[in-house]
Amino acid sequence: MTTHRKPYDSDVGDAEWDFVAPYLTLLTEHAGQRRHDLREVLNALRWLVRTGSPWRLMPHDLPPWHAVYDQARRWMAAGRFEAIVHDLRAVLRIADGRQAGPTAAIVDSRTIQSTPESGGRAGYDGYRRKNGSKAHIAVDTMGRLLALHVTPADE
Repeated sequence: MTTHRKPYDSDVGDAEWDFVAPYLTLLTEHAGQRRHDLREVLNALRWLVRTGSPWRLMPHDLPPWHAVYDQARRWMAAGRFEAIVHDLRAVLRIADGRQAGPTAAIVDSRTIQSTPESGGRAGYDGYRRKNGSKAHIAVDTMGRLLALHVTPADE
């Protein structure tokens, strides 16, 4: 399927698509239930992440928000984004003349201030005196993501 819309800055490039397409194709390209091109669904998801817009305000020239939401949930449940990050990190490490797997990690956390809509996800970080969530992050020595875990700030 080809798109006939003006491209967004967040659209996936050809080289990027060639890398991620095998990870995101959970069914064959000609599966009967597929109504929207996977590349367009990924473009819509990237637009959403880039703009921070609510799902229901997705532009009309992208696939419908509920189709993008449902597919993103399937990709997350299948661990597709983690697989992409893992393999991309290995490729970049090898290209930099290092072993594919890191031998050391750097661990840190930060509190992200919440809004009233955060509800039960938020906690109180007494040290930083903020309500919010805490992001626990592990990166390799090159700064590439190894793991990320988000908890209420009081955990």
